[in-house]
Amino acid sequence: MLTSNGYVLNEEPNRLGALEPVPASERGDRDALWERLRREGYLYLTGHLDSDVVHEFRRYYFERLVDTGLVRRDSDPQEGVQGDGPLDRGLLRERLFHEIVPSEHYQRFCAMPQIRDWFGWLLEDDVHLHRRKIIRHTRPGENGIGTATQAHYDLVYVREGTDRILSSWIPLGDTPVSRGGLTYLERSHHRVLADEASGRLKAPAASITADLPELADAYDSRWLTADYRAGDIVVHSAHIVHAATDNTDQHGVMRLSTDIRYQRASDPIDWRWQEHWHDRDGL
Repeated sequence: MLTSNGYVLNEEPNRLGALEPVPASERGDRDALWERLRREGYLYLTGHLDSDVVHEFRRYYFERLVDTGLVRRDSDPQEGVQGDGPLDRGLLRERLFHEIVPSEHYQRFCAMPQIRDWFGWLLEDDVHLHRRKIIRHTRPGENGIGTATQAHYDLVYVREGTDRILSSWIPLGDTPVSRGGLTYLERSHHRVLADEASGRLKAPAASITADLPELADAYDSRWLTADYRAGDIVVHSAHIVHAATDNTDQHGVMRLSTDIRYQRASDPIDWRWQEHWHDRDGL
């Protein structure tokens, strides 16, 4: 049973489907990639990154948090098995926002050539990586409103710059559906683009809803999921609606992922996204 924030997703074929990877024949074809991105709203690039590099960063992240109680002490930190004792939330926040997020380690990962140079090639320009980069872990068994990322599209959070910004969601370790990966509302960006073009008032930055089943009905569309592997990356437009599912892993393994944003350096840049991410930064 697939859930998000406690809501059970409708698994009928007209409401749930699979994310489609970019075929090998298109991976080096810039025009084909743009055609696919405009049509589908996302590019699912399987095996785009070196899985060893991804696993090494996963180890770094959880090693820094072992003494917070987040990770089970008798386990390999790379596995990301949640601890079974008390969690020191204050220490966790200190380590996350003052050590991991601003670290050179994290910056190097997000700007590695397989990512930065690929965006430069796709965008045919010098590129800008927004400094505000988000990294999240999700523990198994957490559910209910607010535990998983609710349905939204990125532009409502980053509309002070260009709307041609591209987001990258990177699973930091294997993330089967049961571990709570990202899910996309199929071709929802076409409706969002139309709504944006209609001149409706800019809404405050906020999620659309936590009720994914109801939203799929409203859009008459499907939620698309995948069994992500370390090394996969999903690039998506600022207009496609997406969310996360709940982590129901039976072995206590946490989901870890990061989402980062690239754009042409020559396009307007949202100044609010040029500071390190903090959960109290108001964005």
